[in-house]
This record gives sequence, structure tokens and C-alpha cells, in this order.
Amino acid sequence: MLVPAIASNTNYEFAADVRGGLTLRGQKELPSKYLYDEVGSALFEVICHLPEYGLTRADERLLRRYADEIVDRVAGPVAVAELGSGSGKKTRWVLEALSRRQPTSYYPIEISRSALRMCERELGDIDSISIVGFEREYLDGLREIAAHRQPGQHFFVLFLGSTIGNFDRPCGVKFLASVRAILSPGDSLLLGTDLEKPAAQLLRAYDDELGVTAAFNLNLLSRINRELDANFDLRQFTHVAKMNYWARSIEMHLQSKRRQRVSIPAAGISIEFNEGETIWTESSHKYSTGEVCRMAAAAGFRCESQWIDDEWPFAENLLITE
Repeated sequence: MLVPAIASNTNYEFAADVRGGLTLRGQKELPSKYLYDEVGSALFEVICHLPEYGLTRADERLLRRYADEIVDRVAGPVAVAELGSGSGKKTRWVLEALSRRQPTSYYPIEISRSALRMCERELGDIDSISIVGFEREYLDGLREIAAHRQPGQHFFVLFLGSTIGNFDRPCGVKFLASVRAILSPGDSLLLGTDLEKPAAQLLRAYDDELGVTAAFNLNLLSRINRELDANFDLRQFTHVAKMNYWARSIEMHLQSKRRQRVSIPAAGISIEFNEGETIWTESSHKYSTGEVCRMAAAAGFRCESQWIDDEWPFAENLLITE
């Protein structure tokens, strides 16, 4: 079952964000959430299988190996809400572990309708699990689900895949604090975080040899063309991945190959690009295990347990509200 999006002018919001990001002084930027339209979501699923990109496999290894141990540490009975479920493939291990203990309601929250449909197809065969997908922004969906909490029920929130890394560090703490404000004592959050690793390894992961990540990034310009009547010439932009050593993050950019002007009628703008100028589309911050616990504490959680993958340094962190 899918709860449809709250009525809104999605193209208006998209146009406003595009206009705001591309008219910034200095570095132009676009919100990373817009990478995940139907085409972008499908391309990201391919990225997850690339040999260079070990993050998703590390996430899945930990969940497969420790799902029973994780759910044993969660107060029950629980309802599960997942922020950004994607296809739901890696969530299967947690839901199957829960299904062996109790019937469970699962609420994937996604802005991508195609991702929600994939999630329902992927997980619909698990016994004792009922699925209701919410086509919402993360916090809006979580608030809506929390408003219908049953007496005595705890929430188990999943935020996997190191999506928290798309926020800079202060904004990441602020986001976690916003999640905490919606939850009640005894609720829990399973947070995936990608850990620090050599720059060369990260650069290969975000600029793969086959060019799938480049296609994923460039699709954002195609989306602006399709939905906002823009005239981006994708041949005149190239995908760039680069390390930000100060922020301990890797960034994705779209770089203009020449001086050019792009018209975006639905956003009411015409934008000049210089040769070499970039649009910043995504950041992925990397953490130490101790730093994750300090972020959790600053947001009002207690870090109950951490499970670490050594093959591709990655952590699942169980955070508890008190």
C-alpha cells in the first residue's frame, strides 16, 4: 500500500530550488535529493553493484550478520519506519528478524515513488510484515506516522546506507535532533555511517570506470531539461569527484567544459557558466566511530551499540532515546 504524496506543486518546488541553487554567489549547487528521480534511482541501484562502490555491500553484510542481535536490543513491540528506503533490499534482514518475533508494521518513507514501488515488490513476501509506503520528505513522513502511534508501541527508525553523510556535520546533528524530537523514550534509531578510508579508494568509488556514477550525476541535468524545459547540453558538462580533506568528505560536481549560457524557463532564469565552473550536487561525509557517538549524544541519543565492517570500513550504530 502506498500513501500518496500530500498535494503540492512539485515542479514549483523543484524550480524554486534550482533557481536558488544556480543563482548563488560563488559555488553553484543543487540539492542531492533531486538526483533520485525514476532514472536516477535505477542508476543508483546499478552503482550499488559496482566493484568500486563497497558501501552498500558493507551495509548489507552487517545487517545480514547481525540483524538478530540488533533487533534483540530494540524495545518491543515496535513499528519500523525507514527514512529513504530505496529498493528495500538491505532492509530485508532486519524485517525477517523481526517477523520471527512479532507481526510488524513497516513504513518506508521516500520522495521517489518508483523507489517505494520497488521496495514493496522486494519486501512484500515477508510473513508477518505489513507495508505502508509514504511518499514524503523524511521528517514529514516520520511525523505523520508518529501521530498514529499505538499505545505501548515503540518506534524503530532505520536510516541506513550513510545517507546522513549527505549533510555537513552541523546539519547532520541538527537532522538527528529533529528525528529525536519526534520520537519518545525507549524508541531507537539504526544509523548507517560510512567510515574514513583512503582518498584513492573513495575517488574510485565515486567515479567508477564504467561511468555509471557520471550518468547518475548528469541525469540531474536531464531531469531539469525534462521537467523545467531547460536546454542543458549534457555533452558540455562532465562529472567530477573530488576530496574535501578539510570537511572529510567526497564531493560530486558537474563541470562546464566551456563558457556557455543555459536557459531554464520554468525556473525563470538564464544562467551563465564559465569554462571549468562547477555545480556541486552531492557530498558524502566520512566519520570515525567515536565521532558518531558524539554526534548522537549532541542530538539527544545514547549510542547503545556499534557493528563495524572491516572489509569496507562502515558502521551500523544503534541509538536509543531516553
